[in-house]
Amino acid sequence: MKSQDETLEEWCRALLQAYKLENVQVDVNAVLALAGVAAHAVVRPAAPLTTFIAGYAAGLAAAPGREMDAASMDAALAVARSLAADYDAEAAGAPGE
Repeated sequence: MKSQDETLEEWCRALLQAYKLENVQVDVNAVLALAGVAAHAVVRPAAPLTTFIAGYAAGLAAAPGREMDAASMDAALAVARSLAADYDAEAAGAPGE
């Protein structure tokens, strides 16, 4: 029986192949971590929405005709992670507000 990590990696490769993105490297753990931040800082359904929009933004950030690069993906994940964390802080209400 496959582990969860093996299944996710296999699923990731299958999705990339289906979209003809075999050369794209996906940091599955970074995407899952972003989903976790969004789920806990905003609301649970924010997890898939956040990861979808971050991935879409990373794709748009890559110049036309260029392969997706790690910097574009990292930047898109960082923006979403920061926004989700800030959302949680605002919802909790910082002292003195």
